[in-house]
Amino acid sequence: MLYSCLIYRDVLYCLYLSSTKCTDCITTNGVVQCLDPCDTYTVLNDAWRSTENRDNSISHCDQYISWSGWYRFYLGQTSAQIPEKCVAEQRCGTHAPLWINGTHPVQLNEIVTRTVCNAWYGSCCAFPSHTIQIKLCYGYYVYKLQQPSACNLAYCTGTVVIIYKKFRIICFPFTRQF
Repeated sequence: MLYSCLIYRDVLYCLYLSSTKCTDCITTNGVVQCLDPCDTYTVLNDAWRSTENRDNSISHCDQYISWSGWYRFYLGQTSAQIPEKCVAEQRCGTHAPLWINGTHPVQLNEIVTRTVCNAWYGSCCAFPSHTIQIKLCYGYYVYKLQQPSACNLAYCTGTVVIIYKKFRIICFPFTRQF
């Protein structure tokens, strides 16, 4: 039995449906499929992306990565997230660390679009910005990343802090009448 969810006036309704859950068209091995990014993502586990990393002997660059699909960040064995506030320059293994200007989603399965900024020469958004999408999965975030506008810019990661919006849950089978 397949269920899907609908939020209406802060009440989560679990509905029985005859189709599967789909939130994005994702290309896997050259085939476009309708999949949930919470189930289909690429893991990024780079210790150098940490906000605690002050080593700038190598400046990483995310501009030349062909970002495709959704990504989940880790720092070691722990889920990580892109910071929501300006990160000091020369952190995260790059000259101008990337951070999001806004908050992460607070409702489970919610997808938001956020502007990505960078820190350089005392400015928190020095180079031209771009947008990414962020989805809240159960206990972690996934990101649909885009290329930054210049080199020596890289996505930064820090500790995950998830705040769920509170709502009542009501589940019932849904039958569609024609």
